[in-house]
Amino acid sequence: MADVDRPAGAVHQPLRHDSAEAHVAGRAHYVDDVPESPGLLHLAFGLATDGHAKLLSLDLAAVRAAPGVVAVLTAADIPGLNDVSPVAGDDPLFAEDEILYPGQPLFVVAATGVAAARRAARLGKVETAPLPALVTIAQARAAGSVIEDTQRMARGDADAALAAAPHRLSGRLEMGGQEHFYLEGQAALATPGEGGQVHILSSTQHPSEVQHLAAKVLGLSHADVTVEVRRMGGAFGGKETQAAACAVACALVAAKTGRPAKIRLDRDDDMVLTGKRHEFEVAYDVGFDDQGRIEGIRIALASRCGATADLSPAINDRAMFHADNCYWLPAVEIVSHRLKTHTVSNTAFRGFGGPQGMMAIERVMDAVAVARGLDPLAVRRANLYAPGRDITPYHMTVTDNVAPELIAELAARTDYAARRAAVEAFNAGHKVLKKGLALTPVKFGISFTTTHLNQAGALVLVYADGSIHLNHGGTEMGQGLMIKVAQVVADVFAVPVERVRIVATRTDKVPNTSATAASSGADLNGMAAFNAAETIRTRLAEFAASKFGGTPEAVRFTRDGVVAGGEVTPFDTLCRLAHLGRVSLSATGFYATPHIAYDRKTHRGRPFLYFAYGAALSEVVIDTLTGEHKVLAVDILHDVGRSLNPAIDLGQVEGGFVQGMGWLTTEELVYDARGRLLTHAPSTYKIPTAGDRPRHMDIRLWDRGRNTEPTIHRSKAVGEPPFMLAISVFSALTQAVAATAPGRGLPDLDAPATPERILAAIAGLKALHG
Repeated sequence: MADVDRPAGAVHQPLRHDSAEAHVAGRAHYVDDVPESPGLLHLAFGLATDGHAKLLSLDLAAVRAAPGVVAVLTAADIPGLNDVSPVAGDDPLFAEDEILYPGQPLFVVAATGVAAARRAARLGKVETAPLPALVTIAQARAAGSVIEDTQRMARGDADAALAAAPHRLSGRLEMGGQEHFYLEGQAALATPGEGGQVHILSSTQHPSEVQHLAAKVLGLSHADVTVEVRRMGGAFGGKETQAAACAVACALVAAKTGRPAKIRLDRDDDMVLTGKRHEFEVAYDVGFDDQGRIEGIRIALASRCGATADLSPAINDRAMFHADNCYWLPAVEIVSHRLKTHTVSNTAFRGFGGPQGMMAIERVMDAVAVARGLDPLAVRRANLYAPGRDITPYHMTVTDNVAPELIAELAARTDYAARRAAVEAFNAGHKVLKKGLALTPVKFGISFTTTHLNQAGALVLVYADGSIHLNHGGTEMGQGLMIKVAQVVADVFAVPVERVRIVATRTDKVPNTSATAASSGADLNGMAAFNAAETIRTRLAEFAASKFGGTPEAVRFTRDGVVAGGEVTPFDTLCRLAHLGRVSLSATGFYATPHIAYDRKTHRGRPFLYFAYGAALSEVVIDTLTGEHKVLAVDILHDVGRSLNPAIDLGQVEGGFVQGMGWLTTEELVYDARGRLLTHAPSTYKIPTAGDRPRHMDIRLWDRGRNTEPTIHRSKAVGEPPFMLAISVFSALTQAVAATAPGRGLPDLDAPATPERILAAIAGLKALHG
């Protein structure tokens, strides 16, 4: 089994990313680096410039007549179905009768050059009749515009508990969206083949979905379309569903013209026509005792989903799942409103709704602490899950709770009590600058909450010279998945990881795969690859025993070679002998996550195999005159179980934290009244830079971590959970603002906590009670 302890091998080693040197040297190939073949056409979308409207006419004569233009295609040119949605069937490749949002593709131009295509795409003459545009959550709520019915999750009698609680308060919080801002924009290259077949290179997290959607639009079978992904230059969820339109447009042009077709979106266009993290509003009503222990709570979540469903149902579900975070809620009701607006459809983003749900309960913890005059950490610790207090709002039992241990260890190592006293002393002595300090935990469920997605396949080929070819359904977006899975396979055969050739993910090697998402890439694909490699290892052991003596069970694979019947045979020699002995050295592997089941109709069940935990202590300072702030210090302790690769995991923790910090502090999306994105370039949208990294940043993996579930080598997922460690920054900023007017309660600070919002929160707090 994968969790059996073996002699030190490739797993658990801090190996560098397999493409690290190529990244630094600029030799790593992405879609746009593939040599351009003769006859290649470059594509550009013609986009709707206004908001919600009736599409009356589309005059493309000037587009077709523009220099270099070879083809211009609209919905009328689609041989199959005009749909690139992941689930709901409501997301057309090109608008037909109605424009749903600004930036929606109306047509695609294929030209002999990039500049020619982009210039021509702006020449279309579009006649529309404007329709009312619902842009904000408030507008959609007032109009009753939803993508699906309101969902409710509950346990116990929240009304009775609230009425009986010694103390009660209510409040609200708003959270903005977030642009993925992957370094490599959306890109794809389609090449026509024989018999109508097509090969697509795509920067996508979900090759199988792109394959299926391209086949749907072209009217082909899945077997006629092959999708390949070697690597992406970042994705963060933004290439789970959003890559499909670019890839399918390329496939359509390739099918219509018989020439290869490529698209590489301009950054502004990329930001305008792709979805973001969901904007949320939260309202809460909480009852608690003198020590701040919650007795009853009602949480209402509302999100702006955009014009089509995309993945919004599942994203909002996960927000509900994480509205408890690490805390026992004795009587709870969580209601979720999924609102439809005339803006680009929001989509998956690291955490997939979890950050928004977690922000809700962490704001409650801060509010309760202020109301009772208690240390916020004391309130958090008083509410943690514990034996006998371990049932989630969706009726899953928490059996792996290590949050109390993590928090205690981090608080002790960082001397939390002394740091808090020092911050209070600083605030007492400074009028303009105010500091804040907060320690917040994370409990994040690991598995796709749509049960059937929790499966993966792999193909392992061992050649006669002992080299190994690895293919699986996961995709590499910089997170280090490929090196981790290669380590797993190398470990099975006790060979150096350099023997394992990492290759592109292809739908003709491993079919029907799930997206590389939900932090499950290593869990699913690592186990599938392990199972494939174990099949070959068993065959080799049987062959070695038959040739050298002993039993297959007694054969040992070591770094010095394969030991059988007293003989030590080099691995490559054994592979050559096995080939001559007509032993199959290829195998497929499959893995389906066990023990999970969830009934979405009742919002009950076990949607997760396990939870990943972490804790972060953040110290910030704000300038009360300008609203500017700086994160001074961060200490993180994160549980990744038995890490497959500590170097990769530490990088994921740091990157996730900084990206979360950006969402909560500097990254602000601004739309006009028609739903046009105004912050659609680096000049107006501010992601964190190297200068925003805290000067003190101590990140450690919990050395006692071990997954209680039989995951691959007892590891835990690491992609998304660290993102939510950045909630400690927002909580610390809230504390710093509160320090400007002690005793006046919790400031009304929303996210992102821009300088303007910090100043407004300070002013609002000081205005209380005169």
